[in-house]
Amino acid sequence: MAYKGIGEYGLIGNSRAAALVSTDGSIDWCCLPRFDSPSIFAAILDDEKGGRFYIRPQTPFQTRQAYLPDTNVLQTTFQTETGTVNVVDFMPCYRTSRRGLPQFTEIHRLVDCTEGWVPLEVVFEPRLNYARGDTLIGAAKYGVTVKGENDSMALCSLVPFAINGGRAVGSFELGQGESTQFILRYGADQPWPPGIYRAQGKLERTVAYWEEKAGGCVYSGPWREAIVRSYLALHLMMYLPTGAIIAAPTTSLPEQIGGERNWDYRFAWLRDASLTLNALFQLGHTEEALGFFNWLVTLCDKCGAKAQILYDIDYEHPLKEQILDHLRGYRDSRPVRIGNDAYGQLQLDVFGEVIEAAYNYLGLGGYISRRTWQSLESFVDAACENWQRADSGIWEVRGGPYHFVHSKLMCWVAVDRGIKIAEELGYRGKIAGWREKAQDIRDDILTRGWNPQKRAFTQHYDTPALDASNLLMPLFGFLPFSDERVTSTIERTMEELSLNGLLQRYRTDETDDGLIGSEGAFLWCSFWLVRNLLKMGKVDDAVALYERLIGYSNHLGLLSEMVDPATGEALGNFPQALTHLAVITTGLDLTRALEEKKA
Repeated sequence: MAYKGIGEYGLIGNSRAAALVSTDGSIDWCCLPRFDSPSIFAAILDDEKGGRFYIRPQTPFQTRQAYLPDTNVLQTTFQTETGTVNVVDFMPCYRTSRRGLPQFTEIHRLVDCTEGWVPLEVVFEPRLNYARGDTLIGAAKYGVTVKGENDSMALCSLVPFAINGGRAVGSFELGQGESTQFILRYGADQPWPPGIYRAQGKLERTVAYWEEKAGGCVYSGPWREAIVRSYLALHLMMYLPTGAIIAAPTTSLPEQIGGERNWDYRFAWLRDASLTLNALFQLGHTEEALGFFNWLVTLCDKCGAKAQILYDIDYEHPLKEQILDHLRGYRDSRPVRIGNDAYGQLQLDVFGEVIEAAYNYLGLGGYISRRTWQSLESFVDAACENWQRADSGIWEVRGGPYHFVHSKLMCWVAVDRGIKIAEELGYRGKIAGWREKAQDIRDDILTRGWNPQKRAFTQHYDTPALDASNLLMPLFGFLPFSDERVTSTIERTMEELSLNGLLQRYRTDETDDGLIGSEGAFLWCSFWLVRNLLKMGKVDDAVALYERLIGYSNHLGLLSEMVDPATGEALGNFPQALTHLAVITTGLDLTRALEEKKA
């Protein structure tokens, strides 16, 4: 079977784990029981070895795919010459009477014929532990058993299966009004009769749960559909037992087809958590935002200024990076990586992101206790102590380290916002010293980060190359948009980093990032440009670019990390939390600007 485009997938999940379902009814990626568990299906990373689970007609068909309105329940519709069949895919996710989420891990695939009759086939081909060892499958009275070295699963179905070469194959036919079910339960030794799993009731409760989430999104502006979908997508990347948000539910989907820029994003970055907190605040979801803030503060209190930039979803050390040589990678994009060694990097920008989130939290009426302030204060002190060090930067380069301008900027943000919080709370003991340090950082950036020949702020102190992260400089209030250095930097960034109107993070031929090859346009950077255009008063240009960016969403409204600027093809891990956060925050900024324009 041929590889599908990265954007040809929908995501289902239960806020603990997730699965990618293709437009032709195949689950090609799934890790159970958690986001960061070894995969049970990984055809997206190796079409031959990875394993999949598909249901589709045996005759030629056309297909369309959509979420049930305001939910994360996915419906794939197959149209054949003889009839129409729907496959509804979901992972049960709903509140119990005790307000908790059920602990079982199940994938439900409900098939019903709405017109005529359709012959169908199902192929169940699990490959446990990233297809690294033997996966033993066997037929049972009510389905299929699956056993590995440390895992077991059961697929429940009334459709009879034949076991052939590590795959279970079944054929069946549905007429109008007829239906059947396939329920995959992780950790089960044997499948039970379908009625025991109460699939229809779980579907109804799951639909109601997601509808309630979407209904709580009070935004009613012109981009409601995109913003609500982004909000729901983010919830599929939240690990509710700890409050972690992963960067993406996938690993090693390439930033360049055939290239080596392939990373594991199934971990929680402090940066992403801080940005999620800001997005939830802006949406008015204070209860959810409070949960994220409490996690952030707990981590800061536990680790202090020595906190890593990323953690696993239990907030322990993520896996040390490994290469899975036996997998070919998506369209031969090697290597396939699990784990992420970036956790050991120094990235100074994290201090600013954490303190900025706390500052926004306080500004929206949040309470910061004395103990919480002591934790936050340590981050401000760390920015003061470390700002002169070279680091790996926001993009986690594996060359260097360098004196990145953006890293220095975020140290300034940490100190500047720390001063403002301390003034608000009445903790004035360190303010004078912090003011001096903030001025030192500012002077250093203006002296060493500005390149008069380039007429722009550069990526780091030892290069004339540009970096899109400097678009954040005026957004954080370091310099006003009226400053000629700001407008010039924006203009030069658009000139040098634009590919078909979309921004790269930086030019890979100008930056030693420790890797070979190039990459696509990074969508998060282009959303920064929207906000810059908006602040410069170019509202129409900002709206046009924003609508172009959300136009790169797939058929379900999901966005990747990057796109190929020539073809619009999705690149990188999918879907990407940062991109969906940008859809929300940028859309809210634009809506406010349009309302002010009308007033």
